[in-house]
Amino acid sequence: MSNNSNTIAAILAGAAVGAAIGILLAPDKGSKTRAKLKEGFDDATHNLKDSFGATSDVLREKFTNATQNLDGTFDELLSNVSHKTEEVITFLESKLADLKAQNAKLQK
Repeated sequence: MSNNSNTIAAILAGAAVGAAIGILLAPDKGSKTRAKLKEGFDDATHNLKDSFGATSDVLREKFTNATQNLDGTFDELLSNVSHKTEEVITFLESKLADLKAQNAKLQK
């Protein structure tokens, strides 16, 4: 994301410097210079909108993928917990059976 921000900042800075130099060195009349500046501004605006749209699409796709990965990880975690719970229950049942057997021996 910071790469895109740096790129956008560099584009805007370049456009501003270019416009300033263009005004200072322009051999054309003011009306022509203003028309050229407006055209440059419109191009920069269009490029910025395109960059923003592309960045939005990339972020949206990454968010969707992260959400799907999180859902898959959560399901896997639940499955693992379920299997471990069964193992613990089986272990406790066997220990309970052993204790009942020992208790039966003591009661005789």
